[in-house]
Amino acid sequence: MQHIKQYIEQHKQRLLDELFDLLRFPSVSADPKYKPEVLKTADYVAKKLTEAGADKVEVCQTAGYPIVYGEKIIDPTKPTVLVYGHYDVQPPDPLELWKTPPFEPTVRDGKIYARGACDDKGQFYMHVKAFELMMQTNTLPCNIKFMIEGEEEVGSNNLGIFVKANKEKLKADVVLISDTSMISMENPSLETGLRGLSYLEVEVVGPNRDLHSGVYGGAVANPITILTKMIASMHDENNHITIPGFYDEVIALTEAERKELNAAPYNEAAYKTDLDVAELWGEKGYTTFERTGTRPTLEVNGIWGGYIGEGAKTVLPSKANAKISMRLVPNQGSAKITQLFTDHFKKIAPASVKVTVTPHHGGEPVVTPTDSIAYRAAQKAITEAFGKAPIPTRGGGSIPIVALFEAELGIKTVLMGFGLDSDALHSPNEKYDIFNYYKGIETIPLFHKYFAELSK
Repeated sequence: MQHIKQYIEQHKQRLLDELFDLLRFPSVSADPKYKPEVLKTADYVAKKLTEAGADKVEVCQTAGYPIVYGEKIIDPTKPTVLVYGHYDVQPPDPLELWKTPPFEPTVRDGKIYARGACDDKGQFYMHVKAFELMMQTNTLPCNIKFMIEGEEEVGSNNLGIFVKANKEKLKADVVLISDTSMISMENPSLETGLRGLSYLEVEVVGPNRDLHSGVYGGAVANPITILTKMIASMHDENNHITIPGFYDEVIALTEAERKELNAAPYNEAAYKTDLDVAELWGEKGYTTFERTGTRPTLEVNGIWGGYIGEGAKTVLPSKANAKISMRLVPNQGSAKITQLFTDHFKKIAPASVKVTVTPHHGGEPVVTPTDSIAYRAAQKAITEAFGKAPIPTRGGGSIPIVALFEAELGIKTVLMGFGLDSDALHSPNEKYDIFNYYKGIETIPLFHKYFAELSK
């Protein structure tokens, strides 16, 4: 442990400077205008893997953005850890809400503010630097492989193709991912599951052109009004989703499971203060931890239509659109839920409009085993680094490729994240604590140490 702390202390500024260099790349996978920068980011990641000591580093081309691969095989008889991460980031919009430029990392109060600081550049880069540390101190105890992709934020459409075509290259004993969060640095935790996802876009079309709201208002259905009514109808008075069949496969937690989940530290007043809300909202009969980790949801991620420019324009719009995501829990299949939504949305549309539902991407929910060698190694590593055993939690987000790895490679995943729920992922002013970054670099070598020891 002491050699780990010494290495981090000796190289503290460089470790931070390199992360800042990575964060300056605007690697937004959702917007084609950023394509040159996304490709430069992949090259930078490959360069840093090579410098850290990886062999066979490749920038593997796909039909979309490339996947960066590297490995270090010290002994084929030793266990192998496959590290997954992603170098692409969410769009920075709305830009006017950022206090400092999203791609110029800035430190305030010990926190790094930049797009991708936590999701996932800061977190996957901890693994690159932890690997460097183990190589430089001659303490790498097992084989390690890296697969860092550039399309996670847009659904990882080409990752499945790559994994299926490279099963031997990716052969490993466990997948290790840091793209999740902890309760806090004072109360470290390990996520034992993730929700799945169904993400789609809807369009409601009324008249064949925008109309004068005075001349036609009251005679022709307004697509924005219709769309908002349809969306509002998808939750009842208890905030229960009203799509028929939506909950058919949902497995309710046992009372023992609910008790264990809710044993984690939680301060509702602080939670509301952080978000600046007077009251929480959600499915009646469930706690915040249950709502955000073990219950399915339906959320509107964006909605638009009509005139939204400066000043006034009295228009009755021709169409209205919305992007909708549904988070799914174990046993709910993304394809089935997408179809249930589509059928329901079309059924509740009045004859005065035409509707279209366009699925974008999805992923399956997962639960990771807590009795595996890899999970126990993560427990021991966090306990040693933090001086406190991690609390098992369920994650509310989705990493669709976790189910893919299990299906295609036959291996489980350990979700060892070091972010915080308050890090403003996908929002303006995304941040990552410098303390968390260094703590991750400190903890990851311990995971490899205990994984190798427990695998004997």
